[in-house]
Amino acid sequence: METPKVNYVITIGRQYGSGGREIGRLVADALGIKYYDKELLMESSKASGVKPEVFEAADERTPSFFSNIWSFNLGFNTGSYLLGSSPISDEKIYAAQSNVMKTLAQNSSCLIVGRSADYVLRNHPGLISIFIHSSIEDRILRIMNRRGINSAEKAREIAEKKDKLRASYYNFYTDKVWGDAAGYDLSIDSSKLPADAVADFIVSYVKARLAQM
Repeated sequence: METPKVNYVITIGRQYGSGGREIGRLVADALGIKYYDKELLMESSKASGVKPEVFEAADERTPSFFSNIWSFNLGFNTGSYLLGSSPISDEKIYAAQSNVMKTLAQNSSCLIVGRSADYVLRNHPGLISIFIHSSIEDRILRIMNRRGINSAEKAREIAEKKDKLRASYYNFYTDKVWGDAAGYDLSIDSSKLPADAVADFIVSYVKARLAQM
């Protein structure tokens, strides 16, 4: 594959239990690019000087009355230049994380999972946005196996709760609708093929897109 003229960034939105994280890593490995999921939280922490626990607590959650303002002493490490000297709000956490995503995409080609990355990087010339969904039956089985849950009903509840949180977060911070196929370059049902086959399909799509850049 020829080196594209610009850095490209693949963003993956995903339903909980659809295998989006696993598929994303397979795609990143196949393309030889950096992969960011939870790693993004650590990068944001290092760049902002805010403790990683703050980013973890706010991860893909909409602002709430009880968590809107973080304690200055609890939240900050030294050198929090991205957030200034005022108390840490959810909006500031989101802004800091967004700035890190923009920097990562500018510095090298990469793949970012979740966190409204497709919206944050909507003006990036090399953006390729993907959404991965799956049948609820497939997601329930994956959640049960991954989390060691024996109850299909419990796994369904977890999937529905996680999706609700992700949708609320995405819809709050963007002017788009989470999971709406029209809002992404590619939307794919991961229950139709094994994870490696889905990844291969996405890699082929990405390579075809890069040839046009």
